[in-house]
Amino acid sequence: MSENADTPKKQGRNNGAVVMMCLSFVFGMGAMSYAAVPLYRIFCQVTGYNGTTQRVDQVSSVVLDRTMRVTFDANVAPGLQWEFKPVEREVNPKIGETIQVNFTAENRSNETQRGQAVFNVTPGEAGVYFNKVQCFCFTETDLKPGEKLDMPVVFYIDPEIVKAVESRDIHTVTLSYTFYPKEGPKPVASNEGGAEKIEKKL
Repeated sequence: MSENADTPKKQGRNNGAVVMMCLSFVFGMGAMSYAAVPLYRIFCQVTGYNGTTQRVDQVSSVVLDRTMRVTFDANVAPGLQWEFKPVEREVNPKIGETIQVNFTAENRSNETQRGQAVFNVTPGEAGVYFNKVQCFCFTETDLKPGEKLDMPVVFYIDPEIVKAVESRDIHTVTLSYTFYPKEGPKPVASNEGGAEKIEKKL
């Protein structure tokens, strides 16, 4: 009789344990999903995966007698009433040469707006070799109504790009930026109208 009386209690305890395990699993998956985005960004920045450029503190000590065509693409996400564009559409630095280019942004709204740029390099294989020494994308940007700002980018192409099988035939890369509102969603930097196909080595 006592065994029968204890059975519902055991079942209740077992059911409670199952519920706790399920809740733990759900919370664990939620935490992993929340952490996935920043972890993925860190992974991309370290490896250059998905066209993510590298951030460096010093310039290259090696400059090759070969140039790389670098084109620029600028976009603004919904939520920012900015005009954003490169001063030069393309440059042709030597591989390993440190060069500065400039972008401009102008706030066309009647209120102060804050934005931050996300960036990408195409073709993706070139991302790990595209090294930024200085970039406006490292910090947020505040623009007052009507304010216009010149924003420099200092970079070089790592000479190792000519050695890797997947990148040695690349002759053109495109650096693409999208400015997004700081409080809004963070879209991936697009490359509409600016991407150049890899030119075949002559």
